[in-house]
Amino acid sequence: MGLSVELMNDLSDGVKGRRNLITDVGGVKVGQVTIDDGDVHSGVTAILPHTGNLFRHKVPAASCVLNGFGKSVGLVQIDELGTIETPIVMTNTFGVGTALNALTKQMLAANPEIGDTTSTVNPIVAECNDGDVSNIRKMAITEQNVSDALAAVNDDFEEGAVGSGRGMMCYDLKGGIGSSSRIVTVDKKHQYTVGALVMTNYGYLTDFIVNGMPIGAPLAKMLAKDKQKEEKGSIITILATDAPLNARQLKRMAKRATVGINRSGGYIGNGSGEIVLAFSTANQVDHFETSEFDTVTRFNDNQIDLFFRATAAVVDESILSSMVHAESVVDRKGRLRLNLVDACKTLISQQPDYTDMVEQVFSQLGVVK
Repeated sequence: MGLSVELMNDLSDGVKGRRNLITDVGGVKVGQVTIDDGDVHSGVTAILPHTGNLFRHKVPAASCVLNGFGKSVGLVQIDELGTIETPIVMTNTFGVGTALNALTKQMLAANPEIGDTTSTVNPIVAECNDGDVSNIRKMAITEQNVSDALAAVNDDFEEGAVGSGRGMMCYDLKGGIGSSSRIVTVDKKHQYTVGALVMTNYGYLTDFIVNGMPIGAPLAKMLAKDKQKEEKGSIITILATDAPLNARQLKRMAKRATVGINRSGGYIGNGSGEIVLAFSTANQVDHFETSEFDTVTRFNDNQIDLFFRATAAVVDESILSSMVHAESVVDRKGRLRLNLVDACKTLISQQPDYTDMVEQVFSQLGVVK
C-alpha cells in the first residue's frame, strides 16, 4: 500500500515496488495480531527476512541507535556479528520479555541443535510504549499472540492502527504501522528493491509538515488538550533490501533513516527511542559453514547513494502512510484519539480558512475525502 500517490518531495527516483510494501523485497513477509479488548489497544507485528531456516541461513544486518531511549533486544550481537538469525518481532514495551520467550521457543522447536550441539540464539525484539492509548500495565501481550503473528506472515498486510501499531501515536495523532518500497536501478543489468516498515510513536503535532506545509500548527492549536509535555515517543524502522550490501554498508544505510524521519518534522527528542534495523537477503550466512574463507559479491560504495536516497524516501513515505491508514481510536481513558484525516476534517469544519491547506495536504497524501 503505502501512499496511493507519488511523494512530492521524493528523494529517490520515485519508482515504487508492485505492492509498495517492505514485502516487495523477495522472501520478506509480515504477520500481525491486533488486540482490542476493553482498555487494551495493542498487538504484535512480525517480520520474516526470508522463508527458510533463519538460524541456519542468517541474513547480513546492522542496527543503528539514533536515540537509545528503548528496550529492544538483540542489537548488541547484530552489531558484533553483522547478522540476523531470527524473525523480528515488534510489540509494546512490557511485551518485550514475552516476545523474547515466544521467539526463543519457536527457534528451539525448529532447530534442536540450538543450545545443545551448537550456539544459543539471538532473538530480535523491538518496542514502543503504547501506554498513552492502551493500558500497558495489564501486560496483555501473550506468547500465543507472538506465535499467531509469526504464523500469519504473508506478502500483503494492513497498515495503520494494526498489530504492534494499534496503540501508537504519531505527531499527537493516531500512528501505527506504515510501509513503502522503491526500485533502485543501478544500470541495465542491476536492479534492486529497498523496503521499509515503521512503527510510529513519536513527534510533536506543532512540528508536523507535509511537503513544507505546516498543517501541524493549526491542528495542534485545535487539539491542545492532547499535546505531549515532552518528546518521549519512539519509532522503530526496519529496512530490507535484496542488494548485496554487507553489514558495514547496511549500517550506513540505516543511518539515513534519520533523513526520512526528519522530513515530516521529527527531531529525535531526548526521551525518544529511534532504533533502525537493516538487513539484506543477499549473501546469506550459513551457520554450519566449514570453509575457512567466504567469497561474496559486495556492492560498490561509489554507487551507494542510490540506496541512501531510496532509504530516505521509503522511510518518509512509510511514516506518512502509517498516519493516513490509521483509524481514530478511543483510548484507555475513553478519549477519542483522532487520525490525521479526521483531525483535518474537524479543523476545516471549525475553521474554514484552512480548507485550501487541508485540500492540498489530502491531495499530496492521496486522501479521498
